[in-house]
Amino acid sequence: MIAAVKGCHAVLSALLFLILPAADAADDLSGAARELARKTAGFAKVEPQAVSWRNVSALSPAEMAQARAAFEAALQESGGRASGLSPISIRITLSQNPTQYLLIEEAQSGDDRQVWIATWKRSGAARHAAPGMSLQSKLILEQDEPILDVAFLSDAMLVLSPSKVMWRGQAAAMPAKSWPRDLRGHLRVTADTFQAFLPGTTCTGSSAPLLHMDCRTTDEPWVLESASRAILLANFAATRNYFDGRMVTQSGLRKTVTPFFSVAAVEEQGRTSWLLAAIDGRTQIFDSAFDPQGSFTSWGSDLAAIDSHCGATSQIIATRPGDGSEPDAVQAFALVNGAPVPVTAPVTFAGPVTALWPSGASAALVVARDLSTGKYGAYVITVACGS
Repeated sequence: MIAAVKGCHAVLSALLFLILPAADAADDLSGAARELARKTAGFAKVEPQAVSWRNVSALSPAEMAQARAAFEAALQESGGRASGLSPISIRITLSQNPTQYLLIEEAQSGDDRQVWIATWKRSGAARHAAPGMSLQSKLILEQDEPILDVAFLSDAMLVLSPSKVMWRGQAAAMPAKSWPRDLRGHLRVTADTFQAFLPGTTCTGSSAPLLHMDCRTTDEPWVLESASRAILLANFAATRNYFDGRMVTQSGLRKTVTPFFSVAAVEEQGRTSWLLAAIDGRTQIFDSAFDPQGSFTSWGSDLAAIDSHCGATSQIIATRPGDGSEPDAVQAFALVNGAPVPVTAPVTFAGPVTALWPSGASAALVVARDLSTGKYGAYVITVACGS
């Protein structure tokens, strides 16, 4: 389907979420690109256009290249040609909603601006969302000092901050050292013992009989768990805020991948896939042997898996892209045929998300900094199934 809209760029944000009638949609990506090209040629007559592209969908760079080739070929057939010399500005965005892929074109010539949308159906996407599925958020802690992680030790909160670990009013001090900017830390609890991982530092502690902790300087890997599915050992870059790509799987397989911020495992059609939020802005998909299977660019740098038992697949909680200077949000997705499908509405926060870790098998721990107060809040996020 092609929809034409005159107006400002703000219209585009709303149009991304429209579900347009499937009966009039294009058959595929190439058909949608050709439809846009015909509209473009009619708008621009025979003048050349400067065309820019971006991909915020789960489709691959190769599919983006396919769309560009189809668009340019159809444009030439219709009497127009792509060039960088024209005052006409063409911007095309490849996006998606729960049931369709969308090509959104913004064309401007002087004061005349047009927005066209071409859509085609995403096969099998909608059935993976349970009706009424939603995210539930509960604030469990708020404080002035940054919160790196929160876990539950003997039914009480264990709180990791840059200066200490807190539990039931007791504090164990972290070693005095100069931490890197954008400090990250992670807690792992087993019975009444715990591990605290920070860049270049690992601490082990216990709550019996009183809270105590010993820390050492080390480059040993962090232990990362993904819901109830898998454990991964990953090396953290001691002077940065990301993992350097060296890892060991639960089966003992050693792999080196691109550096990443976070990782999660998800079940899709009986297979385990690993999702890595790489430092280049892409979310990369790997199979259980950590061989690459694809990538997309529609998520932020933090993600965690949840076993909610809603719908046909497990869910991934992911942030949205951003630079950490504005309010953020998390949303639940399923992985369908290698593509992320949103299954809930987003939950928004009053500032950027600074940490996102799994919290047991069926919840995630989100830390966000309130831009108005400067305080850090820790939230437990769960997925509620529909009726």
